[in-house]
Amino acid sequence: MAESLPHPVTGKLFASPAPAGAGWPDDPATRRTPVASSADEVRDLATGADLDSLGARMSVCRACPRLVGWREDVARRKRRSFAGEPYWGRPVPGWGDDDARIVLLGLAPAAHGGNRTGRIFTGDRSGDWLFAALHRAGLAARAASEHAGDGQRLIGTRVTAAVRCAPPDNKPTIEERDACAPWLTRELELLAPSMQVIVCLGSYAWNSALRTLRALGYDVPRPRPRFGHAAEAAISAPGGNEVTLLGSYHPSQQNTFTGKLTEEMLDAVFTRARMFAGVG
Repeated sequence: MAESLPHPVTGKLFASPAPAGAGWPDDPATRRTPVASSADEVRDLATGADLDSLGARMSVCRACPRLVGWREDVARRKRRSFAGEPYWGRPVPGWGDDDARIVLLGLAPAAHGGNRTGRIFTGDRSGDWLFAALHRAGLAARAASEHAGDGQRLIGTRVTAAVRCAPPDNKPTIEERDACAPWLTRELELLAPSMQVIVCLGSYAWNSALRTLRALGYDVPRPRPRFGHAAEAAISAPGGNEVTLLGSYHPSQQNTFTGKLTEEMLDAVFTRARMFAGVG
């Protein structure tokens, strides 16, 4: 039987991976949440779901065997510095404002970040940079976010990812990307009435956003807009409104340690996002 360890915020004991409906902070799933075991089942369960049920269903998905094995193996073996706490070890749903005007899109949860905490960009160095910048921009209630249940709150903003499981070497296969795509497609479809800006953290997120918007009937230009830091692209929605894509280098340690991405560069992207979204 898996060892149970205390959650860093609540102190409640959990196995790793954390079972659905066991009381993990902000866990959207219950023991009765339907589980997708194939790409076809992902499409079926995403279709018609509201945001709450979508988050629940994606958080128990088992459609990609390689990703399931990796995320759960990481959760059991753990990093030495987190050996005394439980790992979420499941797909990580989007979180934040349900009527978000700004959507932040990343690649996937980090193995010892979101895969550990159960919340995208929470609990790793990239998240430290991201939440500090969001707080400076007035888009997050706190300047740091260490774990689900820590009181962090996003303002007019939602954070999500193209792939919901932590992939080995941060490299999902094309088949895994495509199997996971219906979750993001439905999430952006539900956010469309309020969504004004998508901030894409890295080229993978940029390309995923373009594919998803095209699938939703948006008028994506050809040739496709190219990614770059501070790149901008206006994409027309089926009803005539526009959503603006903003590019940013990913706040990875490699980018921030080398100076490829600075605080001023990230702040400038969020200043533009607030302007386009009319937030604040």
